[in-house]
Formats: sequence, C-alpha cells, structure tokens
Amino acid sequence: MERVKLDFPAEAVIHRHPLTVRVTDMNYGRHLGHDALVSLLHEARTQAFAALDLPEWDMHGYPTVVADLAVQYQSEARWPDALTIATAVPEPQGKALTIYQRIYQADSQQVVATARVNQLLIDVTTGRPVEVPEPVKQALSHARCG
Repeated sequence: MERVKLDFPAEAVIHRHPLTVRVTDMNYGRHLGHDALVSLLHEARTQAFAALDLPEWDMHGYPTVVADLAVQYQSEARWPDALTIATAVPEPQGKALTIYQRIYQADSQQVVATARVNQLLIDVTTGRPVEVPEPVKQALSHARCG
C-alpha cells in the first residue's frame, strides 16, 4: 500500500484556528472520524480565507470548488481534545489554490493529520476555472505568517 506523503509548507502559513473535538465528531473507534475531520478542515479553511476578506463563495468575483483532497493521518484525536489547525497557501500557480492544513494537539503540538486541498476559482457564466486573480495572490502573500 502506498501512503500519501504531504510536505507541509510552514513558511506559507496564513492562519491558525483553534477547534475542539466534539462528541459528535467521534467514530465507532472512539476517535475523530474522517467525515468530521473533513468538516473541521473546511471550518478552519473558511475562517482563514474570511480573515483575509476572501470568502470561498466570492474570491474577487469567483466562487471556489474543491477539486481534490488528500489526508495523511499521523495520530488520533479524541473528545474533548483542543486542536489547532494551521492553514498554509503557497504562492498560487495557474488556476488552482493549493491549500495545506496541519491539525495538531494544542497542548502537545503532536500532529494529528496533514491535508492538501486543491481549489479552483470558477467563472459562473462559463463554469470553467479561471486564473487566480492578482488581488487574491496579494492578500495571500501579505498574510503569510511563517
């Protein structure tokens, strides 16, 4: 079995968001379930972009869609663990925003999971991806906190 290997670009961090594992996030193995992890990632990603006045539904005139998602699990999280999700966005190339997220335990800094999401900005009239607008690139560049 080939495992996903994701290199988290710490120098491209734009936001850190605290979250707590809820009871409803637990799966039958009594740890954070995959579906809940994806929801936590989405929450943190939305908060990161909102902090830059770049809501996912209107990034300078374009909504975004998720093209793909990869997750590498590194340890377990359980209720009521306090987590931090760091969101990193390297300089966009072409028509995709590649967003990395690292979830870690807030107290020990132990990594729970690393994820990569590719998002496309879509022209609503054609339904086709567009180049990432320069104002989006500039907002991301100014936000990187390393």
